[in-house]
Amino acid sequence: MPAELTATEALGLWHRVVLEQVRQDGQDLTLRQISILLHIYLVPPPHTVRALASTLGVTKPVITRALDSLGALQLVERERDSADRRNVIIKRTLAGALYLEKLGDLIRKEARRNAP
Repeated sequence: MPAELTATEALGLWHRVVLEQVRQDGQDLTLRQISILLHIYLVPPPHTVRALASTLGVTKPVITRALDSLGALQLVERERDSADRRNVIIKRTLAGALYLEKLGDLIRKEARRNAP
């Protein structure tokens, strides 16, 4: 279902999605946290702190702080890489998958709301 949106329409869609998410969710994720979560779920694993930092163009401590928040919400898990203890592997969780499925459904619903 490809759609051609103007910049204003795209921003309107984003606005409606964000407003509805704030109203419903209670979990107030930052754009960085959402970017990390989407990357972990949409790009095949493995995912490490080092690779996420490189992908997002930020430092490892920035990723670590975001993962602390995501971990507290049980949206991701971390464990040491048994092959290289310096690496921290980021793992998906059921709660994270459900959060993103709900977000995807919300985006689809809001996109259909203004579709011709």
